[in-house]
Amino acid sequence: MGVDWDERYSAAERVWSGEPNGSLVAGVAGLTPGRVLDVGCGEGGDAVWLARQGWAVTALDVSAVALDRAAAHARDAGVAVEWVHAGLVEAGLPAGSFDLVSLQYPALLRTPTHDAERSLLDAVAPGGVLLVVHHADVDREEALSRGYDPDDYVGHQDVVDALGDGWSVEVDERRARAVPTSGQAHHHVDEVLRARRLA
Repeated sequence: MGVDWDERYSAAERVWSGEPNGSLVAGVAGLTPGRVLDVGCGEGGDAVWLARQGWAVTALDVSAVALDRAAAHARDAGVAVEWVHAGLVEAGLPAGSFDLVSLQYPALLRTPTHDAERSLLDAVAPGGVLLVVHHADVDREEALSRGYDPDDYVGHQDVVDALGDGWSVEVDERRARAVPTSGQAHHHVDEVLRARRLA
């Protein structure tokens, strides 16, 4: 999957807008900055914004091309981010170490043993927040025509179903999305999940 993402990023000078996702900005409002994990950080728009807000950011992605662009973005912004070239499951991150774990439009492979969901939940510290935003109403036939099968990837309901008694769901809703004028984003409705891990 990493090679495919490198090819996608290499095909354009810039894929995303460079601005933070609106659901992230809304989702962290009122939170005290601490340690945050940005999963699938792409070109670093969210990671740089979080660092500017005072968060200690660890950002990971499978694409070396995207991470190079993200690191340049952070240097230009004068902020420090820890970049990790890995997928979530393979990253070997310490369990329970992040006050916020953010996934904005993730592409996590679905497995019979729910590896991605377990890695995701395990990363959140007690009292910490998980914020996951998916595209709503994905046209499967259109996605298949582009070589992408949504059924191969962890969806919104998969993450909801993975939450157990040790979690409090604070937001689980569909929300209209403001689409950036630059970049390749086209979806207009998000599925937003914000859950807090109980101490």
